[in-house]
Amino acid sequence: MNKTNRRIDIHIHSIASDGTDTIPMLLEKLRTSGIGIFSVTDHDTITGALEMQELVPEDMTFIKGIEFSCITSAGKCHILGYGYDENSSGFQAVLEEGRAKRRAKLERRIEFLRDNFGIVFSEEELFALHNMNSVGKPHLGNLLVSKGYADNKDHAIRKFIDPCKTESDRLDGAKVISAVLSAGGVPVWAHPLGGTGERLLNEEEFSRQLALLKAAGLKGLECYYSCYSEEQVQFLLESAKSNGLYISGGSDYHGQNKTVQLGELNAFGKVIFSDLITLPIRI
Repeated sequence: MNKTNRRIDIHIHSIASDGTDTIPMLLEKLRTSGIGIFSVTDHDTITGALEMQELVPEDMTFIKGIEFSCITSAGKCHILGYGYDENSSGFQAVLEEGRAKRRAKLERRIEFLRDNFGIVFSEEELFALHNMNSVGKPHLGNLLVSKGYADNKDHAIRKFIDPCKTESDRLDGAKVISAVLSAGGVPVWAHPLGGTGERLLNEEEFSRQLALLKAAGLKGLECYYSCYSEEQVQFLLESAKSNGLYISGGSDYHGQNKTVQLGELNAFGKVIFSDLITLPIRI
């Protein structure tokens, strides 16, 4: 396989957010899997992407990425940003807003666990939580399991964390797209029909959200995705073509926090190479 047409996976999470692999572990797994073009797209943080940028060998191609949790008047969505200048002031402002929202949600959950279940974390545990780049449900869930409150992470989340009602930590979708564009990046709608384990959007819901995101400056659709059928992939490919949008693809790999494997870009076993991806920053 020549350098310009290799296996690709540009939706991957590390321990910097809610994945379980460190950056060196992830790089080794990517090499073993034969994936030559990839991106680290941690939730609302670029810490993992910047670390990976320093380690990637010359025979692999790395694209700086990030995944923002967003909302519009049409509902929740996730926006991937690729190839950005992390020093852009607008981009940094959105990152800080996301960090502040996540910190506020963490504090509310800690208070809820204490007040409703009598669960109190040690100073060391609180220090670790507060110093995570992108703390979320999986981190709290795993901590509760380690303290003996639940048998597994999902059980802990359902029993102790989901009942806690918090303000949304999602960012305005249009603002995020604008920030990615201002940083010279490419904004892409992640798993546009719905992510793994989520309710899938119907065609009307998809079209409404797409119209809003495209008006805000969206440049691409994640057409190849780990849980999508051949019919769903084809629908998204046609949607991207008819709307003049780039085609992207990623597994949404989270290590042990999901069953998805690196390079798993659909549910029907097709291996995806970079010639099927049209993002201009892929090489």
